[in-house]
Amino acid sequence: MCLAVPAKVLELRDDQMALVDISGTQREISLMVLDGDVAAGEYVLIHVGYAIEKIDEEEAERTLELFAQMAEYNEATPDEEDPFA
Repeated sequence: MCLAVPAKVLELRDDQMALVDISGTQREISLMVLDGDVAAGEYVLIHVGYAIEKIDEEEAERTLELFAQMAEYNEATPDEEDPFA
């Protein structure tokens, strides 16, 4: 299973790299496989350190909220079988 995580672009480092924020954690990622341009303030999907697709802010926030709900569920029910596994 592959997982892509939404991230907000904070700054462009050069034409191939960018600094992004992923739920409060900053990372440098590659833009090499991203089709098209991206600007600071926009959102991208990150997979293994690469921006693979640009997405809108609403979609990014919905996805991050779902991740937060899954984390809360797992913390609240540590002894039960994980339905997301």
